[in-house]
Amino acid sequence: MILDEIRNELFKMQDTAYRDFNSKLIPTVDKSLFIGVRTPELRKYAKQLAKREDIEEFLHSLPHKYFDENQLHAFIVSEIKDFKSCVDKVNEFLPYVDNWATCDQLSPKVFKKYHKELINYIEIWLKSDKVYTVRFGIGMLMEHFLDEDFDISYLETVSNIRSDEYYVNMMIAWYFATALVKRYESVLPFIENRRLDIWTHNKAIQKAVESYRISTERKTYLKELKVKKG
Repeated sequence: MILDEIRNELFKMQDTAYRDFNSKLIPTVDKSLFIGVRTPELRKYAKQLAKREDIEEFLHSLPHKYFDENQLHAFIVSEIKDFKSCVDKVNEFLPYVDNWATCDQLSPKVFKKYHKELINYIEIWLKSDKVYTVRFGIGMLMEHFLDEDFDISYLETVSNIRSDEYYVNMMIAWYFATALVKRYESVLPFIENRRLDIWTHNKAIQKAVESYRISTERKTYLKELKVKKG
């Protein structure tokens, strides 16, 4: 049975020191649910599994017990070459994503060829009531729609998201920081006019200032736009 086979293989690759280190970075998942498989090993194993005809059994066995199984699931789905099949698997998986790492490492390669179709799904994800589905949608906008398929309406959409969730707001900040690198002139008015909540506004500026891809002159100006609390 493939489920037992996969779990046994994951435990063979276990690195307990890495498990202890990694579990501290992902506080939303109980430490007992980490096996401790390093990411390169998971990616390599996922590529092997993606070619198997019986992999559907694993992909349908949601929710998984272990963090590492969720990571493996994300990497396998990211290998699917058919867009419709891939996005269906993403939609099946997203409700079970319970941490930032699995969310951010779910990045299907096929999406870059189907931006016209992808944007429709992103709009749905952004309206979800699930933290990591929203985070994933913002991440996909950041990854695929800040270059040739950029539209200022996407900045509007993300700037209008209001959440009490740290992992959503951190992704909004990351999105705007990356947008400042790639689309400075378009993004600057959103910062100047304080279109984000104060915490996210300041975090976006912080992350942008930390980037080596933004000029010193621009960093100096961005620092002046930080909102002082008090």
